[in-house]
Amino acid sequence: MEAALDLRQRAAWGGMLLYVTGAVYVAHLALKGSPAIATWNALFWIILLFAAFNALARSFQREDNGRQLYLHTLADPRSVILARTVYNILTMLLLSLLSLVFYMLFMGGQVMDQADVPQYLLAVAMGGAGFAAVLTLISAIAARAGSGLGLMAILGFPLVLPMLLTVMRVSKLALDGVGWAVTGTYFLGLALLGVIVVTLSWLLFPYLWRD
Repeated sequence: MEAALDLRQRAAWGGMLLYVTGAVYVAHLALKGSPAIATWNALFWIILLFAAFNALARSFQREDNGRQLYLHTLADPRSVILARTVYNILTMLLLSLLSLVFYMLFMGGQVMDQADVPQYLLAVAMGGAGFAAVLTLISAIAARAGSGLGLMAILGFPLVLPMLLTVMRVSKLALDGVGWAVTGTYFLGLALLGVIVVTLSWLLFPYLWRD
């Protein structure tokens, strides 16, 4: 159903891509030149984080009471939240890779010369998937509370922060060419954070759905 809604509202995808392109271009104009590796990496994750909020805030916000009641009669709430989470993870994987391509085109890809590229791509994929898992749960809570985007911003940033700091750290190590023996711990931590968030969604969403 999410895919069908997105196909009907193609302007939403256009808006996401326009936001990423605009943010990257503004960063390019502001910095004018190749920034240091740490700056290059941090700026990329800040842009991707706000793109994630922009993309996933609508996940549960566009459902009226009638559609919620219709879904309630058709599916188990755990199936609904898992399906939404998987769909949002796929959306964020695509958006993360497109953002990286735009970012390298405007901001330069020289930082990849010394980098461990498979590790960096894995960090981008796990970071995007982690953002999707956290923000799907927050979007559900905000929608059921009727507070919209305000509550999502208030709850979302503190919960995303540990994942953001971890993924920024491991991606910086990947850009420095550090081996798997060091970065493996960070990747394992990201995987555990993702599993914890999905488990919490699976456990808590039936209570939100019932209300």
